[in-house]
Amino acid sequence: MIKDIMVHLDGTPEDEIRLNHGLALASTRRAHLIGILTNLLPDLTMTTPVDARAAARQVLAALEAKARQEGDIAAGRLAGRLAGLQVPNELRRLDETFSVLSAKVVEQARCADLFIATRPYGVTEIPVWLDLVEAVLFGSGRALLLVPPHHREGPIRTVLVAWNGTRESARALREGLEFIEQAVRTLVLVVDPAPDAMPWTNVRHHLAHHGVVADVTTADSRDRGIADLILDEARRVSADLIVMGAYGHTRFREQVLGGATRDMLRSTENLLLLAH
Repeated sequence: MIKDIMVHLDGTPEDEIRLNHGLALASTRRAHLIGILTNLLPDLTMTTPVDARAAARQVLAALEAKARQEGDIAAGRLAGRLAGLQVPNELRRLDETFSVLSAKVVEQARCADLFIATRPYGVTEIPVWLDLVEAVLFGSGRALLLVPPHHREGPIRTVLVAWNGTRESARALREGLEFIEQAVRTLVLVVDPAPDAMPWTNVRHHLAHHGVVADVTTADSRDRGIADLILDEARRVSADLIVMGAYGHTRFREQVLGGATRDMLRSTENLLLLAH
């Protein structure tokens, strides 16, 4: 069961969007809500010549003081917001440089059941948060719920499961099981099934053992991207949540050649639950 929900906070207006999603989930589950504020500190040591280090230290000290002051303001505002919530909660703060921030967040996320972040592409594209999202996905061992920018919270009635029989999709199915069990409707999408094969049979039986009657649909990709097919099906059934395994190929291959995970991170307007 989901009892610890961790929400990424960074002092931007998207904090409220993520918090609302976390609050909605925590309220129905009597779960503990953890806000983790990441306050990025400047780090000039990697790019500063040795003979300029003294001057750079003064600049760095001023920039760090400013960053910490901004962090204090954000933390105060968020503490006030959390104090008014009707669920048990806490605020944690990390003041770190880029080189260590993501690893620190991963350490925290390992002791949560679900990590909520904003989809790392689009109007809120910030390189450090892409690094953070992928670090949590690969390093925490926990599910990641990605919220599209400006996405308003609401009940999760219809869940679309993208299934390809891999380890990653199996992990996502397990992590998303609580959402699936509580949904009104669950659909399993299988893209490019092998001829004369029914790879979804075991999935349907597995979900049935959890009291879920799932519909199954198949699609042929032909010359279309996998993400396009998933998103088309999500629109067709008005899915509130897409559940899928992440990075079945290496991240390098997806970055260079493209892949379903990277395309979904760029394009989805649905809540997206990922596991690796």
